[in-house]
Amino acid sequence: MKRIALGLATALTAIGMTAGLAFAAEPAMMTKTAKGNIYTDAQGMTLYTFDKDKAGTSACYEECATSWPALKADAGAKTDGKWTIVDRTDGTKMWAYDGKPLYTYAKDKKAGDMNGEGMGGVWHMAKAS
Repeated sequence: MKRIALGLATALTAIGMTAGLAFAAEPAMMTKTAKGNIYTDAQGMTLYTFDKDKAGTSACYEECATSWPALKADAGAKTDGKWTIVDRTDGTKMWAYDGKPLYTYAKDKKAGDMNGEGMGGVWHMAKAS
């Protein structure tokens, strides 16, 4: 019986450690491109910033949000360094890097597409340092 309890305790500890590692992971990844290092979401879709946003506040709603979906943050997500969470007026949460809310672009159809770069002079790929 002690062996089973010890095995269960070890398994639960390992699960907790793995969950903690996943929980602390950045919400995006850096990708090297011909245009420099940029951030992409977990599916490799380019992330963008919007010049009309103020630090920690999104200005992209309704029609804008249809073309530029926010990089959603899970309810239990935690900030980590320059990665922060923005509360949207619709009650959802989104990720921001260095205070700049992050979005994908609806016309980017596959990983590596960068069709939103420079759109309207106000959308830019999220540059990774």
